[in-house]
Amino acid sequence: MAAVIGTLLLGYGWWQKGQKGFWGASVEVDPDSLITPYLIVFWLRVIAQGFRRAHHVLKRFYDLSNVRTTNEIWEEVGGYFTAFDLQPRVSWGLPLSSLLHRYSVSSPQFLFGTPSQHRPPCRS
Repeated sequence: MAAVIGTLLLGYGWWQKGQKGFWGASVEVDPDSLITPYLIVFWLRVIAQGFRRAHHVLKRFYDLSNVRTTNEIWEEVGGYFTAFDLQPRVSWGLPLSSLLHRYSVSSPQFLFGTPSQHRPPCRS
Protein backbone atom coordinates (compact mmCIF):
# COMPACT_ATOMS: atom_id res chain seq x y z
CA MET A 1 0.00 0.00 0.00
CA ALA A 2 2.87 2.36 0.75
CA ALA A 3 4.17 2.09 -2.83
CA VAL A 4 0.72 2.85 -4.25
CA ILE A 5 0.21 5.90 -2.03
CA GLY A 6 3.78 7.06 -2.68
CA THR A 7 3.25 6.85 -6.43
CA LEU A 8 -0.05 8.70 -6.17
CA LEU A 9 1.60 11.41 -4.08
CA LEU A 10 4.12 11.85 -6.90
CA GLY A 11 1.26 12.03 -9.40
CA TYR A 12 -0.54 14.56 -7.25
CA GLY A 13 2.60 16.67 -7.12
CA TRP A 14 2.78 16.63 -10.93
CA TRP A 15 -0.91 17.53 -11.15
CA GLN A 16 -0.28 20.51 -8.87
CA LYS A 17 2.44 21.63 -11.30
CA GLY A 18 -0.11 21.62 -14.13
CA GLN A 19 0.46 18.24 -15.72
CA LYS A 20 -2.77 16.66 -16.94
CA GLY A 21 -1.62 13.11 -17.59
CA PHE A 22 0.05 10.47 -15.47
CA TRP A 23 3.37 10.16 -17.27
CA GLY A 24 5.36 12.31 -14.81
CA ALA A 25 4.58 10.06 -11.87
CA SER A 26 5.23 6.88 -13.87
CA VAL A 27 8.76 7.94 -14.89
CA GLU A 28 9.66 9.33 -11.46
CA VAL A 29 9.33 6.01 -9.63
CA ASP A 30 11.96 3.30 -9.80
CA PRO A 31 12.31 2.30 -13.49
CA ASP A 32 12.45 -1.38 -12.53
CA SER A 33 8.94 -1.17 -11.09
CA LEU A 34 7.36 -1.05 -14.57
CA ILE A 35 4.63 1.33 -13.40
CA THR A 36 2.59 2.67 -16.31
CA PRO A 37 0.28 5.67 -16.54
CA TYR A 38 -2.63 3.22 -16.89
CA LEU A 39 -1.70 1.54 -13.59
CA ILE A 40 -1.58 4.93 -11.86
CA VAL A 41 -5.07 5.76 -13.18
CA PHE A 42 -6.34 2.41 -11.88
CA TRP A 43 -4.76 2.97 -8.44
CA LEU A 44 -6.14 6.50 -8.30
CA ARG A 45 -9.68 5.25 -8.94
CA VAL A 46 -9.37 2.52 -6.30
CA ILE A 47 -8.03 4.95 -3.71
CA ALA A 48 -10.69 7.56 -4.52
CA GLN A 49 -13.43 4.94 -4.21
CA GLY A 50 -12.05 3.81 -0.85
CA PHE A 51 -11.86 7.37 0.48
CA ARG A 52 -15.42 8.10 -0.68
CA ARG A 53 -16.79 4.93 0.88
CA ALA A 54 -14.97 5.60 4.16
CA HIS A 55 -15.68 9.34 4.29
CA HIS A 56 -18.32 9.07 7.01
CA VAL A 57 -15.94 7.15 9.29
CA LEU A 58 -12.82 9.17 8.51
CA LYS A 59 -14.50 12.52 9.18
CA ARG A 60 -14.63 11.57 12.87
CA PHE A 61 -10.82 11.69 12.99
CA TYR A 62 -9.87 14.18 10.27
CA ASP A 63 -11.13 17.54 9.05
CA LEU A 64 -12.55 16.61 5.64
CA SER A 65 -14.40 19.89 5.13
CA ASN A 66 -12.12 20.82 2.21
CA VAL A 67 -12.65 17.55 0.34
CA ARG A 68 -14.83 18.09 -2.70
CA THR A 69 -16.14 15.52 -5.13
CA THR A 70 -15.41 17.01 -8.54
CA ASN A 71 -14.79 15.89 -12.10
CA GLU A 72 -11.07 16.30 -11.36
CA ILE A 73 -10.15 13.18 -9.40
CA TRP A 74 -6.72 14.57 -8.44
CA GLU A 75 -8.41 17.50 -6.73
CA GLU A 76 -10.63 15.19 -4.69
CA VAL A 77 -7.89 12.74 -3.71
CA GLY A 78 -5.55 15.66 -3.06
CA GLY A 79 -8.10 17.01 -0.59
CA TYR A 80 -7.93 13.72 1.28
CA PHE A 81 -4.13 13.68 1.12
CA THR A 82 -4.05 17.16 2.62
CA ALA A 83 -6.53 16.24 5.35
CA PHE A 84 -4.45 13.18 6.25
CA ASP A 85 -1.19 15.18 6.09
CA LEU A 86 0.20 13.01 3.29
CA GLN A 87 2.57 15.07 1.17
CA PRO A 88 4.98 14.29 -1.66
CA ARG A 89 8.63 14.10 -0.69
CA VAL A 90 7.84 14.17 3.04
CA SER A 91 7.88 11.26 5.44
CA TRP A 92 4.26 10.13 5.22
CA GLY A 93 4.57 6.57 6.54
CA LEU A 94 3.35 7.40 10.04
CA PRO A 95 0.29 9.42 8.92
CA LEU A 96 -0.65 6.61 6.50
CA SER A 97 -0.26 3.94 9.19
CA SER A 98 -2.35 6.03 11.57
CA LEU A 99 -5.05 6.48 8.93
CA LEU A 100 -5.24 2.76 8.16
CA HIS A 101 -5.23 1.83 11.85
CA ARG A 102 -7.97 4.30 12.77
CA TYR A 103 -10.18 3.10 9.95
CA SER A 104 -9.67 -0.59 10.59
CA VAL A 105 -10.48 -0.18 14.29
CA SER A 106 -13.60 1.88 13.53
CA SER A 107 -14.95 -0.15 10.63
CA PRO A 108 -15.06 -3.86 9.83
CA GLN A 109 -14.11 -3.12 6.21
CA PHE A 110 -10.94 -2.53 4.25
CA LEU A 111 -10.24 1.08 3.33
CA PHE A 112 -9.22 0.22 -0.22
CA GLY A 113 -10.41 -2.39 -2.65
CA THR A 114 -13.58 -4.45 -2.77
CA PRO A 115 -14.07 -7.06 -0.05
CA SER A 116 -14.79 -10.52 -1.39
CA GLN A 117 -18.30 -10.53 0.07
CA HIS A 118 -19.15 -7.49 -2.09
CA ARG A 119 -17.80 -8.93 -5.34
CA PRO A 120 -20.14 -10.55 -7.84
CA PRO A 121 -19.99 -14.36 -7.96
CA CYS A 122 -17.70 -15.94 -10.52
CA ARG A 123 -19.34 -17.77 -13.37
CA SER A 124 -17.72 -20.87 -14.77
